[in-house]
Amino acid sequence: MTNIGKLRIQKDGFKAFIPNSFPLKSGFGFSQKILRKNDEAVRLLGKLDGITQLLPDIDFFLFMYIYKDATSSSQIEGTNATMMDALEAEAKIESDTPEDVDDIIHYIKALNYGMKRIENFPFVLRFIRELHKELMSSARATNHAYPGEFRKSQNWIGGTKLEDASFVPPPVDDMNRALGDLEKFINIQDDILPLIKAGLLHAQFETIHPFTDGNGRTGRMLVTFFLWKYEMLERPVLFLSSYFKKHKQTYYERLQGYHFGEVEKWMSFFLGGIIEIANESILTVQKITKTREQDRLKIQKLSTRASESASILLPKLYKTPIVTVGNVEKITGFTRAGAQKIVDRFVKMKILYPKKQPKKYAQSYVYKDYIEIFSE
Repeated sequence: MTNIGKLRIQKDGFKAFIPNSFPLKSGFGFSQKILRKNDEAVRLLGKLDGITQLLPDIDFFLFMYIYKDATSSSQIEGTNATMMDALEAEAKIESDTPEDVDDIIHYIKALNYGMKRIENFPFVLRFIRELHKELMSSARATNHAYPGEFRKSQNWIGGTKLEDASFVPPPVDDMNRALGDLEKFINIQDDILPLIKAGLLHAQFETIHPFTDGNGRTGRMLVTFFLWKYEMLERPVLFLSSYFKKHKQTYYERLQGYHFGEVEKWMSFFLGGIIEIANESILTVQKITKTREQDRLKIQKLSTRASESASILLPKLYKTPIVTVGNVEKITGFTRAGAQKIVDRFVKMKILYPKKQPKKYAQSYVYKDYIEIFSE
């Protein structure tokens, strides 16, 4: 057991968790089992990074990784909207989109903001606050989130009040001290292995719980930004939210255990997620490549003029895989008749599929084979 902190009775009678100085002066002393798991995760990240670089139009494909992570991370917090709902909302396609798709859209907005910001800005507390501001500003449903501000009052996790909560994070003064430690930990040059450091960063952030709302989503984003900022990945294509969603109960149990010293168990779970998602992402890249080549071959069989028009639309679908004729008209610059013609051609070639929906909405078309790669 590793002593991350301790419970202390507060003047109002409840017990709050007070983190020790971080990182621990005694170190963490991870077992050989954890170190071997780390080595395997590093190997797979290197393989993923290499195979990803072979993808043409990598920026287009990155959008779908972001959509998938945004959906999974939001669903962990109770959102019912799907990735398809988010794609329709972003493409401004009229449909019976659930209201809570707004959660996913805000997460995407925050991720995109963070990727641009972190390129030339240090990984400091201000960056974390800015991420939270993008995530929570004008969001559909917030619990007095105070976007971009660390909390100024006590919060808790689980239960209906402080006295019966499953976990009470540190009071504000201790929270501010712990955040200062965390900022130094992120930026200091030390001998902690980067993937292990990323796992500690996430768990320690969730332990501090510095916002009144949005801590889970913000904390999951930090993992990707840390790995990218510190050059474990050339591009941010590893997102762990789908793993945390798949093993949601274990995720919460391991974080709770971390608070009370079960750091090794948390790290085993976290590194297992990197291994699982890296393997899945490698397979995803292979499937993208196969689908892309199959569809390019279909296009090459068309007449020269038709093939040229189709070659304009296909790459656009990697970023916008659900469209209407109006969308196609805008993104290609074709006339309305030309857009309709190319959509009909893509349907005939089984690249696009008409989406079943009420007649009151314009017909939309789905790049089904491509979307299914990310939604499996």
